[in-house]
Amino acid sequence: MADIRIHDYDSRIDLDICLAREVAAALETALRERGSASLAVSGGRTPVGMFQQLRQMRLDWSRVWITLVDDRWLPVDHADSNERLVRENLLKYQVEAANFIGLKTPAPTPEAGLTEVESALAKVPQPFDVVILGMGEDGHTASLFPCSAELETAAAVDNPKQVVAVNPTTAPYARISLTLAAIVRSRNIFLHLTGEKKKAVFDAAMDAPTERLPIARVFDAAHGVCHLYWAE
Repeated sequence: MADIRIHDYDSRIDLDICLAREVAAALETALRERGSASLAVSGGRTPVGMFQQLRQMRLDWSRVWITLVDDRWLPVDHADSNERLVRENLLKYQVEAANFIGLKTPAPTPEAGLTEVESALAKVPQPFDVVILGMGEDGHTASLFPCSAELETAAAVDNPKQVVAVNPTTAPYARISLTLAAIVRSRNIFLHLTGEKKKAVFDAAMDAPTERLPIARVFDAAHGVCHLYWAE
């Protein structure tokens, strides 16, 4: 199990600033040591403020590769597209120079698009230098949903694939997601949470002795230090 470091903040603005600085520092280390860096980010409302802070960080973004932890199988201009959220809030100004790889293809289903996405992700420096995860109130992270029939395959630590198609029964839209194996190979894992309810879900998930929710499975399988950044 990972060594979990908890960072809590009095305000979400402070959290956004501090997390953006830590992510930028990890990317700068990768650039210095390996010449390139890779970052996988989550969608939803939570990371918007952090994206707006991160895009102000001075890096050689032309040597940074950015992709998504997961996305809904929707047109990339759809209001619920994670790619759209990232393009509108992170890939601005100097970060436009970054190499962005989306997870959505023209294929009709995520299952049909998997091979193309795997090929695209092969261009991204691996393992990921930074993965920023979110979490839902059901304990899902990325699009690894506890309700989905694909969970055991998606969460297998020996899965050689980077992405999986997911069809949750408790959330709208078919999805494509990084596998748990691809996530836990990352050099730096940050979980970004806001609100008392989500923190309580996380604590309960980590304390559950038998049924392991997806977020707990990530921390069970990860090695080294993982970070929880949280503000009420």
